[in-house]
Amino acid sequence: MDKVVGSAAEAVADIRDGAVLAVGGFGLCGVPIKLIDALLEQGASGLTTISNNCGVDDQALGVLLYAGRISRTISSFVGGNKELARLYLSGQLTVELTPQGTLAERLRAGGTGIPAFYTPTGVGTMVADGGIPVHYDADGNVVETSRPKEIREFDGRQYVLETALTADFGLVRAAVGDRHGNLVFHESARNFNPLAGMAGRVTIAEVEELVEPGEIRPEDVHLPGVFVNRVVVVGPEGKGIENRTTRPRTDRSAAPAAAGDEATEGDAR
Repeated sequence: MDKVVGSAAEAVADIRDGAVLAVGGFGLCGVPIKLIDALLEQGASGLTTISNNCGVDDQALGVLLYAGRISRTISSFVGGNKELARLYLSGQLTVELTPQGTLAERLRAGGTGIPAFYTPTGVGTMVADGGIPVHYDADGNVVETSRPKEIREFDGRQYVLETALTADFGLVRAAVGDRHGNLVFHESARNFNPLAGMAGRVTIAEVEELVEPGEIRPEDVHLPGVFVNRVVVVGPEGKGIENRTTRPRTDRSAAPAAAGDEATEGDAR
């Protein structure tokens, strides 16, 4: 039952070329940075990633993009990654765009064994009708587009059929985990992490803090250990802030001393 492995390198050692990865996180919040860095060193290529935004420029999954290791991504938002746009438009990357809520539900469905589901999201758009560019050639010509999806009517409203997503490996980051693989995510880091963990056939969790079985109350568990195969302790380091904003203090005397001179946005946990 002890699922703890000695290092991130050991945890990702068997991820092969061409593997499909479901990766938790949103921007840089809750991203398994250490596992991604270990995978970069490991050298697997031709990867398909399922993630909200496939990292940002040269951070998170962005490091694998810059290294040419990802050949296909299934994502919701890709506007914050210039390298992804360059690879996509030059024919070096296949991109399947999926509405954010639909992406989350596709992962959840995959983790619970539901093969497909109907949703009203996308009805009347190219999401349902097809035609979204999926792959370009080197000259910028569209060579593959998304296919039309089945539409059905329930109680007078139209719904589009979406299929579940599963992955060879799920990569997640948790604030706390125990040796049995039960995980707790910190605040907004509980975004795509539980879903990516459910959808992976082999799920690997990097955790900031390791506790013994029984120290996490059952009602506090966000992802049960039944979904988790490996746990690696990485500590709290290695987190970044995606967007930092600052503003001058107009009345410094009114600001608490502990607040400092800048306000920041973004939660790297």
